[in-house]
Amino acid sequence: MSTIQLKNSELFEPGHSLAWPWLSKVTYPWEILPSIKSIILEIGASLDPEKYDHPEEGVWIAKTAKVFPSAYIGSPCIIGENTEVRHCAFIRGSALIGDGCVVGNSVELKNVIISDGVQVPHYNYVGDSVLGYKSHMGAGSLTSNVKSDKTLVVVKTKEESIETGLKKFGAMLGDFVEVGCNSVLNPGTVIGCHSNIYPTSSVRGVIPSYSIFKSGKVVEVVDKNE
Repeated sequence: MSTIQLKNSELFEPGHSLAWPWLSKVTYPWEILPSIKSIILEIGASLDPEKYDHPEEGVWIAKTAKVFPSAYIGSPCIIGENTEVRHCAFIRGSALIGDGCVVGNSVELKNVIISDGVQVPHYNYVGDSVLGYKSHMGAGSLTSNVKSDKTLVVVKTKEESIETGLKKFGAMLGDFVEVGCNSVLNPGTVIGCHSNIYPTSSVRGVIPSYSIFKSGKVVEVVDKNE
């Protein structure tokens, strides 16, 4: 997979996140991770009070969103329209959650951009990550955002390695990515749009768009023009 397919312009369709104006200004999606907190605060200050409640400093929740009483919402955070945050969800902060999303029971989010239509519905951990439009994390799947040796994360393709300068970097999911149940996305994972990760996979590195990942390897790449 070439570095071209790692770019925001290849991974995401424009306009499916309030963060798109910032994403569109950087080449690779992980470059936005250090700025998520400040981006949320800037966006939040401009939101229409007719559409968004502002229950506490740094927190904006769309009036059409449904947040269960047992959910924890840390600052800063934006929860989009018609999104559901279910029982015991733990949003630690720096979470920009789009419209029409599901954040399920006991899900933990931290320093993330969750695009419109994303589902993280059951026992997921997503940290220091960007999830593209209508991507889906199966039950128990998670992003591992720190390497075991605590060194800086490197994104590795077959052709080259890209230094990110980041100690914390979970996964970048393109639009319409499906992640199977109980899968682990290791630090620095990038999954191209429309790809399918089979259940119980351990994924690292770069997975091409329109591909199927199974038994530790890419087993099929689908022609998107078919």
